[in-house]
Amino acid sequence: MITQAQFQHEIDLIIANAIREDVGDGDHSSLACIPKTAKGKAKLLVKDEGIIAGIDFAKQVFAQVDDEMQVETLIEDGARVKYGDIAFYVSGRSQSILKAERLVLNAMQRMSAIATKTNSYVALLEGTGTKILDTRKTTPGIRALEKWAVKIGGGENHRFALYDMIMLKDNHIDFAGGITKAIQKTQAYLKETQRDLKIIVEARNLNEIREILETKGVHRILIDNFNYADTRKAVAMIGDQCQTESSGGINEQTIREYAECGVDYISSGALTHSVYNMDLSLKAV
Repeated sequence: MITQAQFQHEIDLIIANAIREDVGDGDHSSLACIPKTAKGKAKLLVKDEGIIAGIDFAKQVFAQVDDEMQVETLIEDGARVKYGDIAFYVSGRSQSILKAERLVLNAMQRMSAIATKTNSYVALLEGTGTKILDTRKTTPGIRALEKWAVKIGGGENHRFALYDMIMLKDNHIDFAGGITKAIQKTQAYLKETQRDLKIIVEARNLNEIREILETKGVHRILIDNFNYADTRKAVAMIGDQCQTESSGGINEQTIREYAECGVDYISSGALTHSVYNMDLSLKAV
């Protein structure tokens, strides 16, 4: 994963771009009818159940919009919430609260949905030793928020983007002329460019796993679209030579059995691409 400083830079970019997109040359609805000096207070009301996420992000948004706004936090990120809970109060200029409202709600509703789904997968894996990973199947422009939400829900982050880890998938392998050539070319590239990046290689069958192990230097093998029996065979073949990861259409009904095959990780795009927003409101008090 990228450094914390890089991650924070991504968050800063998201906030700046979202404010640009939503506010433009001014929130004319508020400017038209609310005095500039008017002060107000609002509450973040939960109208759903699940894991709350995005409270720390909301604080950053409020600070960016108006650094004089004050937030009183009642519930922290990662807590389980129910209908009627109040996550925080925000007070300050009424115009500022309204300017930040939609960005805060849009982000928190989606982040909370992702954290809730992730947490349900974590619960299904309890006791197995297998960890759940996200993927790059995220909403363009807000990947940092969605990966942050996965962490809040108890999951782990996979690579952030194309630049912080090598992942040789089927197309890379086929274009490179095979697994061995793909790995060797990658190792040569990393040496030539003096990059220290971990290598993950996707395997489509047990023969490909044997070839990966023979080539050596791989951090993790992606056991992709294997059935349970072949996954167990793959894990036995790999042993402690490198990490193992299962992927490929794994869902709530199948995740436990894949974990019981002994893999270190299971990756799921559904954590970020198949969620329903949690219902939240920002109401004046």
